[in-house]
Amino acid sequence: MRGADVLVQTLARAGVRRIFSLSGNQIMPVYDACIDAGIEIVHTRHEAAAVFMADASAQLTGQVGIALVTAAPGFGNALGALYTARASESPVVLLSGAAPISQDGKGAFQELPQAEMAAPVTKLSFRASSAASLASDVARALRTSLSGRPGPVHVALPFDLLEAEVPGDALPAEPSLRAEAMAASASDVAAIQAALGGALRPLILTGPSMNATRAGEVLSRLAIAVDAPVVPMESPRGLRDPSLGDFARALAKADLVVSLGKAVDFTLGFGAEAVCDPSCAWLVVSADDAERDRAHRNLGGRLKRYVAADPRAVAAALAGSSAMADRAAWCGEVAGLIAARGFSSRAEAKITPAALCAAVQRRIDAAESPILICDGGEFGQWAQACLAAERRLINGPSGAIGSGLCYGIAAKMARPGSTVFVLTGDGSLGFHLSEFETAAREGTPLVVVVGNDQCWNAEHQIQLRRYGPDRLIGCALSGARYDQAAVGLGGHGEHVTDLAELDAALTRALASGKPACVNVAIEGLPAPSGSAH
Repeated sequence: MRGADVLVQTLARAGVRRIFSLSGNQIMPVYDACIDAGIEIVHTRHEAAAVFMADASAQLTGQVGIALVTAAPGFGNALGALYTARASESPVVLLSGAAPISQDGKGAFQELPQAEMAAPVTKLSFRASSAASLASDVARALRTSLSGRPGPVHVALPFDLLEAEVPGDALPAEPSLRAEAMAASASDVAAIQAALGGALRPLILTGPSMNATRAGEVLSRLAIAVDAPVVPMESPRGLRDPSLGDFARALAKADLVVSLGKAVDFTLGFGAEAVCDPSCAWLVVSADDAERDRAHRNLGGRLKRYVAADPRAVAAALAGSSAMADRAAWCGEVAGLIAARGFSSRAEAKITPAALCAAVQRRIDAAESPILICDGGEFGQWAQACLAAERRLINGPSGAIGSGLCYGIAAKMARPGSTVFVLTGDGSLGFHLSEFETAAREGTPLVVVVGNDQCWNAEHQIQLRRYGPDRLIGCALSGARYDQAAVGLGGHGEHVTDLAELDAALTRALASGKPACVNVAIEGLPAPSGSAH
C-alpha cells in the first residue's frame, strides 16, 4: 500500500465515511485512495468552507469531522476556520498536503511551515515524518481531537510520504482511535456535590462542547439531579448573549458558580466582582491546562477548587447524584431571567428582524426534525434571541462570521431527514455564497434566510454608539440580489420586500426541494440584549 492508502484506511477504520475537501496537487493520492476505501469526498468551493463543514458535522454527530486541503495557499485559506473550530470545541482533523520531505530547504513548490502556522489555533499540529508512521499519526490526531477539551488537530502530509510504499500490516488497532478517558477523582466529585448541596443560589455553566445540541440529555439529568440551573454558554457576546436574556442578573446573585468546561474569560467579564458577588465561590472543571492558569489569574482567592478532568465525565457523574436540595424558586427565577426579551415579535407592516424571525419560527415549529443555524453579525444575534429549535448551531465564541451556509450543508448531510434553516445577514452570506453550488451539486436542500439590511450592521451599530451618526464610514452594502445568485448557482430564490409576502415565500422555499435563498429586506436595528435594547 501507499502512504495515502494507509492514511485513508485508518480513517475508515475509525468510522469516517465523508471528507470535506478542496482538491490540489499534493493531495491527489488521498483522493485516489478514497475510491477503494469507500469514503465520500464533498468537494467545496473554498478551503475554509471545508473546515466549517467538518466543524458542523462533528458538532451534530459527535464524531471527528475531517477536512482535507492542499498545501500553502489552500492551507492558508483553511487556517481561519480552525480558529472557529477551536473556540467552538469541535473535534476536527485538518489534513493538509505539503511539499515533499525530500525537497526540504531546496525551494520546493508551495513549501511552507504549515505545522508551525496552525499550532496557535489547534490542540496539536505536526508534520508527518515517515510513511510508516502515517497510520499512527492519524490515530493520534483523531484521539487528540476527541479527548479532554475537544478541538481541531492539524497534520501536514508531505507528498512523497503519500506516494511511498508501506507494509500492509501498518493499520492501527481500534482502541488507539478512541478518546482517552480523563475522569475526576471520587473526592473531587464529592467536593462538588457538597458545595452544591450547601449553596442557596448555585449556577452550573458549561462551555460549547456541552451545549444543548451536543449534551442536552446529560444537561437535563444534571439539572434535575442537583436542582440547580445549568446554563450552556457559547456566544462571543457572553453575558450579553441575546439568547440568554437577562442572565447577567442571575450571575450577579449567585453564591456558587460551578464551571464545567466554561472558560473564565471575556465572555464572563473575566469573573470580575463587577459581574459576580465578591463572596461567590467558584469551582472550575477543565481538561485544559491553559484554563487552569486563566481561572487562577482571573478569580484569585474566589477559586475554591480546580479539577483537572473532562467536564463531560464530571457532568455525567453529578447527573447520577440523588436530589440535593429544593431550589425550585431559584431555578424558576433564573429561567425567567434567561427568557426575558426586550422586543415584541408582533407582525408589523415594515419587516423588522423580529417579524422576520417570527415567520421563520412558525416554519420551524411545523418542520420535521428542524435544525437551526445562526450565523454571526447583528442579524445573527436577532436570530439567536428570537428563534429556538431542538438542535442549534451558532458561530461560537470566536465571533467569526460567514460559516452559516457551510454549517447548513453539513447539517443536512449529517441528518438527511432534518429540515435545515440557516439565518444569516447579507454581510455574513457573502463569505461563502458560492457554496450554494456545492449544496445544489450534492443534493442538499435547505432554506437560507437572509436578513438584508444593506449594511455591515454590527460595525455600523458600533460606529453609531461610539462616534455618532455623522461619523459613519465603510459599512454600507448594496442590497444585492442574493436570491438571484442562488438561482444561478443551482438553487431556488425568493425576494421579499413586503411582510405580507413572507409566509408564502418561505413555503415555496421549503417546497422547492433545492438549496433555497429567501432574501428579505429588513430594517437594520441593533440586536436585543435581555430586557433592554
